[in-house]
Amino acid sequence: MPEKSLPQARTPEAPVTRPVSGPGGISRRALLGTAGATGLVLGAAGGAVGYAAAPAEAVPLSSVGSDRAMFHGKHQPGITEGLQARGHLVAFDLAAGSGRKEAAALLRRWSATAERLMAGEAAPHDDTGVARDAGPSSLTLTFGFGHSFFARTGLEKQRPAALDPLPDFSSDRLDKSRSDGDLWVQIGANDALVAFHALRAIQKDAGSAARVRWQMNGFNRSPGATAHPMTARNLMGQLDGTRNPKAADADFDRRIFVPASGEPAWMANGSYAVVRRIRMLLDDWEKLSLPTQEAVIGRRKADGAPLSGGDEATPMDLEKADAKGDYVVPLNAHARITRPDQNGGAAMLRRPFSYHDGIDADGTPDAGLLFICWQADPLRGFVPVQRKLDRGDALSKYIRHESSGLFAVPGGAAEGEYVGQRLLEG
Repeated sequence: MPEKSLPQARTPEAPVTRPVSGPGGISRRALLGTAGATGLVLGAAGGAVGYAAAPAEAVPLSSVGSDRAMFHGKHQPGITEGLQARGHLVAFDLAAGSGRKEAAALLRRWSATAERLMAGEAAPHDDTGVARDAGPSSLTLTFGFGHSFFARTGLEKQRPAALDPLPDFSSDRLDKSRSDGDLWVQIGANDALVAFHALRAIQKDAGSAARVRWQMNGFNRSPGATAHPMTARNLMGQLDGTRNPKAADADFDRRIFVPASGEPAWMANGSYAVVRRIRMLLDDWEKLSLPTQEAVIGRRKADGAPLSGGDEATPMDLEKADAKGDYVVPLNAHARITRPDQNGGAAMLRRPFSYHDGIDADGTPDAGLLFICWQADPLRGFVPVQRKLDRGDALSKYIRHESSGLFAVPGGAAEGEYVGQRLLEG
């Protein structure tokens, strides 16, 4: 698991005010008001047909519920936004008999649903009402295409070379039924019901055109859960996010997004997502002493500072030795191996969710990381780092890669467009 950092959250944009949903009705977004002592003024907007009027004594939505990501833009949402509290990953395969025409209709439906739900409105049809009293809660929906999608739709000539299957790694223990897929959807939100509402809407929209291949659920720390904002922790208790590329970096776009002049043309401003379900062997990990855990990672558990000294932001001194002449940061430490300057400058934007899927019959937890990383080219981002980890990462004894996928995620849809339109109608 390469080191990850918390991407900068996008500043919410004020939603557009829409009419109420009917006589005596009130828009769910019209409940937004002043968020208590914070003094944050929240806009009112977004009538949603089918949502009941709120009682007069309803408490205004908090700033967490009102935060909104935008569907239309240069890039798809769900890539550069901050980590969300709840996530669902779901892959679909096109049904027998479904081709390019059916895929285009499906992406059109999904895009219309995503635009409405991200604005805090009801789904275009058959809304379940699960999120009727919630705001957008930073909901994002992101859509991608797997390698097999192009053969199924007769678009093989448009398949990017960067979407070639990932190489085999010695640490892989992959379940093929929970890997890959024709289509991939990433859902994230800061409220569990909002995220589930979106998942159900997307599944229902698939109709007879596609069926679910696999689905995974994840979580992160909820906004406001700590009075001391910090890099996120994973289920091993480690700060998990140091040294991630920042949007303010001069070379961020070049490393993470396909350029506007890139090939194929339909992938302009898009990115490639590697998705890995990485199980953490927590029972084994938790038996290690604190110094041993820190040596495996190469950073202090309490604050994420490198073992060579300083704080989390201090550059790691790879040459520093102790009194015995041993490197303070071990040669096989995870943080040393994953550094971009140790991998030819390889960089990727990591944006994961933790997961816990219950307890196995032998009492071990099925828990770990839904690893998601973004890059302009996985052959220059994920692959070289994972190959190096495969050759001697101290962390490899305590994790297991159980599923994998690689997806081409096109750029954002312009107003009036749907995601993938340039591919499917080009």
